[in-house]
Amino acid sequence: MSRKELEEQIIRNYQQDEQMMILVFAQWCVNHDLDPAALYLRAYPDQAANPSLMQAIELTVPKNEAGELADGTVLNVLSLFGNEELAFVVTEEISKRG
Repeated sequence: MSRKELEEQIIRNYQQDEQMMILVFAQWCVNHDLDPAALYLRAYPDQAANPSLMQAIELTVPKNEAGELADGTVLNVLSLFGNEELAFVVTEEISKRG
């Protein structure tokens, strides 16, 4: 594998992982009766129509069909990708429950 092919593969892997992170966030929102687009907009007001988020929302399942997603899991996944703003909004929503 050439250096260019390796770089392209790394980029593809990162993009797939990032899409999975967005799906985890969106499903967590659905599981807690929250609107993923609204929470995302609070964190990133300049990114109202994020195509990756819209795709992830389409892939979510109703909360009665979804497995449990722990709060810590979604926060860790968001932090792993440097989404501190979104993690902050999620933390605000968690604190409203308790």
